[in-house]
Amino acid sequence: MPEEWSSSAADLRGEGSGSDAEPGGEGPRSAADLRGGPSGRTADLHLDLDLDLDLGGRGAGRRAGLESALREAVRTGRLAAGARLPSTRALAAGLGLSRGTVTAAYAQLTEEGYLATRPGSGTTVTALPATGTRPSARAASAALPRHDLRPGLPDVRAFPARAWLASTRRVLAAAGPDVLGAGDPRGRPELRAALAGHLGRTRGVLATPDQVVITSGFYQSVRLLGGVLAARGATAVAMEDPGHDLYREAVRRSGLATVPLAVDGRGARVGDLGPETDAAVLTPAHQYPTGVPLHPERRGLLCSWARDTGGLVVEDDYDGEFRYDRRPVGALQGLAPDRVVYCGTASKSLGPALRLAWMVLPPDLVGPVVAAKREADLYTETLGQLVLADLIASHAYDRHLRAARLRYRRRRELLTDRLAELPALTPHGVPAGLHTLVTWPGRGPGEPEVLGACAERGIALRGSAELYHRAAGARPGLLVGFAAASGHGFPLALDALTGVLTDVLG
Repeated sequence: MPEEWSSSAADLRGEGSGSDAEPGGEGPRSAADLRGGPSGRTADLHLDLDLDLDLGGRGAGRRAGLESALREAVRTGRLAAGARLPSTRALAAGLGLSRGTVTAAYAQLTEEGYLATRPGSGTTVTALPATGTRPSARAASAALPRHDLRPGLPDVRAFPARAWLASTRRVLAAAGPDVLGAGDPRGRPELRAALAGHLGRTRGVLATPDQVVITSGFYQSVRLLGGVLAARGATAVAMEDPGHDLYREAVRRSGLATVPLAVDGRGARVGDLGPETDAAVLTPAHQYPTGVPLHPERRGLLCSWARDTGGLVVEDDYDGEFRYDRRPVGALQGLAPDRVVYCGTASKSLGPALRLAWMVLPPDLVGPVVAAKREADLYTETLGQLVLADLIASHAYDRHLRAARLRYRRRRELLTDRLAELPALTPHGVPAGLHTLVTWPGRGPGEPEVLGACAERGIALRGSAELYHRAAGARPGLLVGFAAASGHGFPLALDALTGVLTDVLG
C-alpha cells in the first residue's frame, strides 16, 4: 500500500537537533516533529512508498520501497542537492519502520551517489549522478544564456528599484481600502489619467483617460481586439510580413484570418490594403523586425484607407520611447484617433514581468473591449498600476527613460562599430529600438547554420526567417539585441558573436 511521509523544512535543514542526535544524522525524534510541530516551519515533502514489494522478505520489501521513493525524489528534483534529510531514528518513527531498514536504505543510496553522510553533519542529498541531469538544472541553463543578445528585452538590471520602492511607499501610505479590493477592468483611474497625459506629451497620442484600458501585455490586447472584431463580423486582418509570429498566432486564435502585408524600405506597403481587409496590425515607429519607420506618405495613405473602408488600424508602439539619432517618430494615432488603436507597454521600458500594458481606443470600441477584458480575467493587478502612475507623476519614469536611452545608444554604437569590421554584414534599423537586424548575401551560409554556430558558443539571439508568413519568402538574418546583456557582459557577447560570424561567413 502506498504511504506518504511529510517532513518539516527544519528537518531537511538539520535544525532542531539536540542531545539525542545520532551518528549520520540529526533531527527530531517523533512523528509530530516530522510534521513540523507547532513552530509553523512546515514544508511537505511527499514520498510515494510501496512497502509491499516482494523481495523475499517483508523487511527487504520495505527497504526497497523506501530506496525507490527517495531515489525518485532526488531524480525528479523534489529533493534538491544539499537538502538535509531527517535522522534515521526520526524517519523510522515517522514511517513506522525499523531504524535498521532506514539505515540500510540510506547506506544503499550513499553507495549509489544520491546521498552523502558526514559525521556531525547528517545526511544530505548530493548532485545527481552522472547518469542523469536534473530537469531544473537544464531549465536554469536554458534561462541563463552565456551571452544574452535576445531581441526585445531590456536591461532589467537597470530597473529603477529605488524609485519604484519610493513610489510604492507613497502609494501604500495614501492608499484607501479599495487598493487591495477588486479592480476595474478598465484599469485604475490614476494610471489611465497619468498615461493619457504622458502619451500626449511624449508620443503625440490624443487621448482622454476614458479611452485608456489597461491590459497585461500586447498579447492580451491583440486577443481582446481580435475577439471584438470577430464578434462584429470581421474576417481578415493584415499583418506585416515579416512580423512578430506570436501576435500573428494571437490574431488567428481569435478566429480571424491573417493577410501578409509586405514590408520594404519605406515600411509596410499599405497601398496593398483593400476593402476586404477589416483591420491592419502595424509597427509604424520601428517596424519589427526590419526597423524601418513607416514613411509619412504611407501614414497618410493608411489613415485614408481606414476612413474610406471603415477599417481599423492597431498601432503597436512596442519600443517607441527609444530613438537615438534624431527626434522620435510620433505615434500614428494622432493622425486618425477615431480609426487607430494605440497600444503600448512597460515591458521594454521597465520589464516584461510587470505585466502592464495599455490601449488607447476609439470611443466606440471602449465598451466592447472593457466587456471582453472583464470576461477574460476581470482586471489587471492593481498595485503595480498605482506605482507606475506615481512614477509617471513624479517624473521618475522620464528620468529612467532618459538614462536608458543613453545606455542603449552607447551599446548600439558599440554594436555598429563591431559589425562594420565585417563587410559581408548589413545592419538594419539601428537608429531606434532594442535590436538590430543583421543580414548577409544570399550566397552565404543558411540561417540555421549561423544560429547553430551561435548556440554552440552560448550566444542567445533570434533568426528572422520564422517571422515571415511563408517560409518560401523568408530571408536569412539575425536579430541582435543590445539591451538584455549586462554592461560588462555586452562587449564579451559581441566578441563571441563577431568571432562566430567571422568563422561562418568568412
